[in-house]
Amino acid sequence: MKALAIDFGGTHATCGLVEDRALLSCETVDTDRARSLASVLPTIAETFHKLAQRQSLSMQDFAGIAVGFAGLVDSRTGRITATNGKYEDATAIDLDAWSRKTLGIPLRIENDARMALLGEFFAGAASGFTEVVMMTLGTGIGGVAMIEGKLLRGKHAQAGCLGGHLPVLFTGRICTCGAIGCAEAEASGWSLPLVVKDWPGVEHSALSKHTEVGFKELFEESARGDSVAVAIRDRCLNIWAADAVGLVHAFDPEIIVIGGGVMKSADVIIPYVEQYVQKYAWTPWGKVQVRAAALGNNAALLGAVPLLSEN
Repeated sequence: MKALAIDFGGTHATCGLVEDRALLSCETVDTDRARSLASVLPTIAETFHKLAQRQSLSMQDFAGIAVGFAGLVDSRTGRITATNGKYEDATAIDLDAWSRKTLGIPLRIENDARMALLGEFFAGAASGFTEVVMMTLGTGIGGVAMIEGKLLRGKHAQAGCLGGHLPVLFTGRICTCGAIGCAEAEASGWSLPLVVKDWPGVEHSALSKHTEVGFKELFEESARGDSVAVAIRDRCLNIWAADAVGLVHAFDPEIIVIGGGVMKSADVIIPYVEQYVQKYAWTPWGKVQVRAAALGNNAALLGAVPLLSEN
């Protein structure tokens, strides 16, 4: 099966052409300054036409479009239900109608982290497992679950997709979702600069030379031995690990797959989280495996075929 795929992240949208377990081509569109989803859609359509032409394909060669969106999505109705501050017009847009009118093919939409899990289940690190949790560590934090080989969605389409909004610190920061001390509010890409800014002694740290501190800079300065960077890095590792334990207790997985941009430091993150989970998770049946995602930034795109194939 050939499919078009879109991965809508917090600051960009990646458009891809997929055939079964292979990504034929892709292109990323900058959406950081986009005020509405409607304003992005013409660029998305143009990008798909360009990618298809490069492969000597037409829109009719594709079974449909699969969209992974960074928000709450009801895949049964094909609608975005909540956006958490990004693309506030999205809940009013019928994307399937837009796709049929503009590109002539049907569209299915799912939460982006769920799409990434479908991709890893279909063609990546979760292949061969039926009980899976996936964490995505990037601009935000995603945490999704699969039970008996099927995505967990729930009556209100919120089950098993809010793993980044498990509270890890009840005296912590206010999250963008409105709750206090979510994992995302304490150790995500958007919250890290706030954590760094408030950290005691940061003005004397090597981190202060950076205009903005992301996880790349944090892990690099930690590796060089900067004490403030090490302390903040370890705090993030503990938050991710505690979040992982919460997900194990909630969803009973055999394996946790961790993906996202932060996984450029997988050699540090995976052993730490696995050791923590195996020490603190209550799993008398055995030990939960922890693996790095195999598909990198392409995981959600490669979830297109299994999403479009669902009954």
